[in-house]
Amino acid sequence: MLTTVLNFAQRVAEISLLGGIEIASVALIVYYIFAKTRAPVIIAGLFPNLNLSYRSSLGKINTIRSDLLVTLRSSNEPKVQNSVAHGIGTQNMLELTPQSGQKPFKRLLDWGVLFPYVAQVLRSEKFEYRQVTEIVHNDVVLKHAIKQAAEQTLREQRYAKNGHRLLTRSASGDQSAAAEEEDEKQGISYQAILRKQEQRAISILRDMGSTLNNGLLAFTSWILYKLLPCFLSGVVTNTKQIEMLKTATEKSPGTPLIFVPLHRSHLDYIMVTWILTNNDIRSPLVAAGNNLQIPVFGGLLRGLGAFFIKRKIDPVEGKKDVLYRAALHLYLTHALKQGHNVEFFIEGGRTRTGKPCMPKGGILSVIVNAFMDGSIPDALLVPVSVNYERLVDGNFVREQKGEKKIPESFSKAISGIWKALRSNYGLMRIDFNEPYSIRELVNSYNKIAREDGNLAKVYKPAARTLQHNQSTSSLYGTDVVCEEHRNLIESISRQVVFDCASATSVMSTNALAFLLLTRYRNGAEEQMLAAALDDLRNSLYGCKDIGFSGESSQILAYACDLLGSGLVTRTRDENGRLVIRAVNSVESCIELAYYSNMLTPHFALSSILLTTFHALLSERENKKEAKVSRKKLIDTALENCQIYRYEFILNKPTQVLESMLYKNLDDLLISGCICAEQLPESENTGESKRLARSLAADCLDDDNEDDYLHVANGDGDETQLLFASETLQQQRYICEVLAPFAWTYVTVAHSLQILHRNSMLESEFISFVINDLTGKVKRGSCIYAESISTDSVRNCLKLLEKWSVIEVCNQQGLRLISLNTLYEMSRESLNTIVKKIDAMVPKFNSGYFADAMP
Repeated sequence: MLTTVLNFAQRVAEISLLGGIEIASVALIVYYIFAKTRAPVIIAGLFPNLNLSYRSSLGKINTIRSDLLVTLRSSNEPKVQNSVAHGIGTQNMLELTPQSGQKPFKRLLDWGVLFPYVAQVLRSEKFEYRQVTEIVHNDVVLKHAIKQAAEQTLREQRYAKNGHRLLTRSASGDQSAAAEEEDEKQGISYQAILRKQEQRAISILRDMGSTLNNGLLAFTSWILYKLLPCFLSGVVTNTKQIEMLKTATEKSPGTPLIFVPLHRSHLDYIMVTWILTNNDIRSPLVAAGNNLQIPVFGGLLRGLGAFFIKRKIDPVEGKKDVLYRAALHLYLTHALKQGHNVEFFIEGGRTRTGKPCMPKGGILSVIVNAFMDGSIPDALLVPVSVNYERLVDGNFVREQKGEKKIPESFSKAISGIWKALRSNYGLMRIDFNEPYSIRELVNSYNKIAREDGNLAKVYKPAARTLQHNQSTSSLYGTDVVCEEHRNLIESISRQVVFDCASATSVMSTNALAFLLLTRYRNGAEEQMLAAALDDLRNSLYGCKDIGFSGESSQILAYACDLLGSGLVTRTRDENGRLVIRAVNSVESCIELAYYSNMLTPHFALSSILLTTFHALLSERENKKEAKVSRKKLIDTALENCQIYRYEFILNKPTQVLESMLYKNLDDLLISGCICAEQLPESENTGESKRLARSLAADCLDDDNEDDYLHVANGDGDETQLLFASETLQQQRYICEVLAPFAWTYVTVAHSLQILHRNSMLESEFISFVINDLTGKVKRGSCIYAESISTDSVRNCLKLLEKWSVIEVCNQQGLRLISLNTLYEMSRESLNTIVKKIDAMVPKFNSGYFADAMP
């Protein structure tokens, strides 16, 4: 009796302690909301000249009467601009509460007018969110996976006890009386193993499952309406895109929406959900890494729709975790069958460089297979573009310099939230792109495969026994996809990433960082920088959505304030003119490159073409005589594009890269960066017609992209392209776009020498390259501090492995790299690779660029 009472008291104490912690956390947040937003915002709105904080004393409040007179006198004076107008056709979602306010046919006085945010979250449409964990647990396929995992463990235990003597036993697990008797002698029990695997399946589903519910969605929406204005000046989206999503759900009510954002911040997890919830669209289940299962916040994310996936699917290298893979596959499939929308980040994790990462097709493959086996009639993929004027998560400088990532924790989350609430991060922009139908994508793929006569690539319903690609490092590493279907999954995923990147809005900080790192690395006068910003905006017009508007000088001042003095400085020169320059430090350049790299993919093909053009130009005394044939330039540029195959997605799968190069070359000819040799009128007809077609295509703004499926017309392929000295400075700017990546790649190539007759841990080799790059930057032999990037080093190693220059093997979970036999035996072969990559490094100190030196 006493023991029971003591146990009961202990449980009460534990519950009270945990409850007290959660209540204290909630109370702190509620207090901060009131203190930070409610009173000061209302008073500041009435009396702008008052300097009140949430610690305002009673004495300050007593001065309101006198300050009111000052406010009334100065109400007509212009205010200092602390923000810029967001893009045309967009709305700030923080200011939109469509469910509040006076409603038609309602009583005259509506409480929603007084409490708009409460009315918004309570009146928004509520959906039924069915829990799928129990359905998955009772699925026959999971039962089979449990049995399969138990038999695998049984074989391992038998092997551990008896070695090779038992390898001749049945692969399915011999459960004869003799075998059971022998197992019992060895202390092995199949039934105990089976029960353990059953308990593990329950544990997996409990840790994985979401508890999405309307109550927490409403409460969190209200909290976000209060908290977001503390650190964001707006959450901007296009209302027409919201209407497009509503129309899609109305036309196909049983079809799930699959939201696929590019991942930039932890805030991404809830912002898409917040916008959908407040616009009466069903909130999605969100795939999240299990590193976010931290106290309080893990439960909050789970209630908002997060289902957690292990960052490493298979804990032991080379051994598939059959049970976990089956549970994840079934959870997603049943969630779709129950009508849930789904959101996942196709890159797998947050981008550390600011540009899109290569896609991972694990979850996408599960969704496509759910359609193919008839579990769902169709699914609509919705690419989502997310961008921030200033990243809420801070920066990834440590990781790019090769230092270890600091793992997520409760204390880190609290300190991050506190820091965010006391800072200004500007605008957040979210764009929902036009949905793709999975059915239409598969049918289109099959049509192209049949037209090509390649029936082996036709995508058919998958068999129940699926092959697994070994992927243990990917967050979305289920990779449940048959080999002949892998091309389809890769094509869809690359199309999604390309479209997301193309539709991502350019923010003011992106534009400023791009100009400082490409055109004005040594800084420039504000007037000159404003003119360059005007030029950049004009070049992006019609190609990229601009997420800001207004005068360029004001935009520059605003962007400088957002980035802060740690990244950008504004000083007066001896003539009193304002000069803006990037802070000259490794850390600042790496962080600035994060914002600049948002624009890098847009200019990548032009940069490859111009760098290739200058590499092909021969040295002549009369520089006007230097020329390269159009065909040779395109063919060489095609080869050079392969160098960046793991760095950028340069074209959609439905586009031919050669056609894209021709189009970009036409743009360079029109802008005067390259000149075409003047031919006799009779021979110049083809070139003139082609340029006319290019201009017409740019002006018509036609959405039909079928022309990209065919290689450009060969008219004028033998045209000689000439060096244009008048635009040399502009050519340098374009070549600078990819110069940091080229420096990283060529440093990796030179570092291969240390692998001669020597294997090395991949992590140690990456550290060696990073240290080498850091030394070059400090010595001044490399001017691009942002070339210090572990991500780019890894991408280069993937390329070298693809080219069979290096071999990578796994030993006890460690990746060892070594030179391939051919390059081990022949130094000349290795030098060929180095020269090939070195050709992509612009030679600004020699050749034709020497005249453009400042």
